[in-house]
Amino acid sequence: MRNLLAILERELKSYFLSPVAYVVLGFFLVATGLFYYNIINWFDRMSMQSMMMAQQYRQMPQPINVNMMAIRPLFHNIAIIGLFLVPGITMRLFAEEKRQGTMELLATSPLSNWQITLGKFAAALVFYLVMLLATGVFVGLLFFFGNPEVMPILTGYLGLLLVGGCFISLGLLFSAFTENQIIAFVGAFAVNLAILSLGWLANFVGPNLAAFFSSLSPIEHFDDFAKGIVDTKHLIYYISFMFGAIFLTYVTVESGRWRGAR
Repeated sequence: MRNLLAILERELKSYFLSPVAYVVLGFFLVATGLFYYNIINWFDRMSMQSMMMAQQYRQMPQPINVNMMAIRPLFHNIAIIGLFLVPGITMRLFAEEKRQGTMELLATSPLSNWQITLGKFAAALVFYLVMLLATGVFVGLLFFFGNPEVMPILTGYLGLLLVGGCFISLGLLFSAFTENQIIAFVGAFAVNLAILSLGWLANFVGPNLAAFFSSLSPIEHFDDFAKGIVDTKHLIYYISFMFGAIFLTYVTVESGRWRGAR
């Protein structure tokens, strides 16, 4: 456990000393802010229309569900933004070690490949969590527009963390494949986009294939979390997805260690 925490601390220091991490964080907050601005404008128009119709028919205005109309769309947008930006977080994790030649030092250290892999994954997940926490400002401002339910917000953030964990595990795998950060970024981004497309393909095929395609997409599994529902099948999916990608990363790193030993 101590070795894993040492890797976690080392990688977190690298993140917060790297300009790339701050660029990713900046793009993430700017993109989230733009979507937030559009959502608030749309929400405000819907509120005004509701009030005008109530005045016209001399009725009480219908309450507008802040969670459904604002928070849920915001969370879905954050998940999509993460798809594009998470490869920027993960591209250096193994690729930079290989480029600088420090991977050989790690291979000869008392650290196991599982500790190295899990430590790097945990560091990227912590940095992604920091990114998510920064969006709490946007969510907090929505309390001025109504009384959103807190539970869907909490489960929504849990879902976002799990979605991000899937993207991070894939990015980690592609970083282990190469010493070129650009290749690691493009590979992870392409696979993330392909997985996202499975949800879109579900709209153009029969019901059986649609259910199958939807079941493969991390974004499709997120919807219940945004509604305040934590379903065991979704948790199993996310944990299995992350474990599968992390295990393949471990196998890749282990094979590299054996090649280096020969």
